[in-house]
Amino acid sequence: MRIGTALLIIWLVIGALAAGQRHYFDDSDADCSNVATVAVTIVAGPLNYVGVNPKISCKTPQPSK
Repeated sequence: MRIGTALLIIWLVIGALAAGQRHYFDDSDADCSNVATVAVTIVAGPLNYVGVNPKISCKTPQPSK
């Protein structure tokens, strides 16, 4: 169990490093697409370095007036 937990943490850290290298954390405009893309990039982990470039596009409903 400890090896699995360590591997999971390493996997997520590598994904966070990939998101940082792509400057995903620099954008202060946190909309649905940006947050989802950062999350998927972190979950993809080391796969980012073999060509995976996940992008998510989504739209949140606008409030009615």
